[in-house]
Amino acid sequence: MNQLRILFAVLLILPNILSGQIVAPESVLYMNQKLPGLTPTVFAPDLISLKDHYEYGSVFSKDGKEFYYAVIINGKPQIRYSRLADSSWTMPETVIGSDKYEYNDPFLSPDQNRLYFISDQAKNGKGDKKDFDIWYLERKKGGWSQMPVNAGPAINTGKNEYYMSFTQSGTMYFSSNGGTDQSTDKNYDIRSSRFSKGAFSPSVKLADAVNTGHYEADVFVSPDEQYVIFCSERPGGLGKGDLYISFRNKSGEWEKAKNMGGVVNSEGYEFCPFVTSDGKYIFFSRDGDIFWLSAKVIDSLR
Repeated sequence: MNQLRILFAVLLILPNILSGQIVAPESVLYMNQKLPGLTPTVFAPDLISLKDHYEYGSVFSKDGKEFYYAVIINGKPQIRYSRLADSSWTMPETVIGSDKYEYNDPFLSPDQNRLYFISDQAKNGKGDKKDFDIWYLERKKGGWSQMPVNAGPAINTGKNEYYMSFTQSGTMYFSSNGGTDQSTDKNYDIRSSRFSKGAFSPSVKLADAVNTGHYEADVFVSPDEQYVIFCSERPGGLGKGDLYISFRNKSGEWEKAKNMGGVVNSEGYEFCPFVTSDGKYIFFSRDGDIFWLSAKVIDSLR
């Protein structure tokens, strides 16, 4: 009888096995970690968030089988990744790093074929550069391209561009202090740039419901463009830098951003938010580690 049950079960899932559509258990997709509730916990302390390193700025691929993040090595941030191979995750490998330039804030394009990041790399890869631009690598057969490509003047300015994320249609959200003078360089604003016919349009600044005269950066936009989560150093927060959220109302306008509260924020500095493609978990960075918690906190703030 038991053998018949096993045979019946195999026959039920055989079409999915043959089509490659079997989905790994959720715990495996999240590096075999205990799934969190509404209390932030350090993510993968045995593999990613190591005690002797400073990690931040993390992102999973859409299928949950690749994980990218930044880690500071010898004073210079580099981008590493781990991937799911069979039922286990590989040891992190460096995607791009340098003794001269910084590389961090990784994020995948909607089609997963570009790995975006920020860097102070000179455009020719040889000289010195003092501001940060947004760059990307192209996915090639067997890995990523070696030569970074600058995202172009519609995105980058002569000042700094930080941390990007994307809507389903390819609109990029990011932050920049390109519109400031030297005395207000800390006044970063969140901007968006639509992607059409293979190119980005000139970026536009989000409304005052999101931006203030203070620092707003590290923005995550939901793929359906219904909310943004970002880091701000505005007065009235719980710590040095807090995560805030703004929802889009029925008229298509951004509502006044609200602090995500003590469930997420602390007396420290919270930054680099990311919500997994299944909508279940929020990742963010704090004190040199990557944290995660249930995304149900978003619904509690609507």
